[in-house]
Amino acid sequence: MIHHTMIVAFDNPIPSDELDQYLKEFEELVMRSGVVDSFAAQHHIRVPGDDHAPVAIASAVLQLRLADLDALNATFTMPGAADLIKRWQARHPYKTVWVNHAPLA
Repeated sequence: MIHHTMIVAFDNPIPSDELDQYLKEFEELVMRSGVVDSFAAQHHIRVPGDDHAPVAIASAVLQLRLADLDALNATFTMPGAADLIKRWQARHPYKTVWVNHAPLA
């Protein structure tokens, strides 16, 4: 079991309903792929300390649960992924960092 946890940080705040739409489209894409066992996402909960973030302020956290490394590698070539990224980057530029890891608990 491998988790692929992503932190998405839009360059500028976006409306909550648009963030929900991004997360919905991302979920539909990965779950349709057949290589992702489960998907979970949440909005970042903003606190005053975020103003001191050294890199970026997160907009959301997304987590994919995958069976193995082959499934994880397949997520990087999913049909439709490049289009989704390009379309959302054009509307609301963002950066993403991720970590691939065993379940935390």
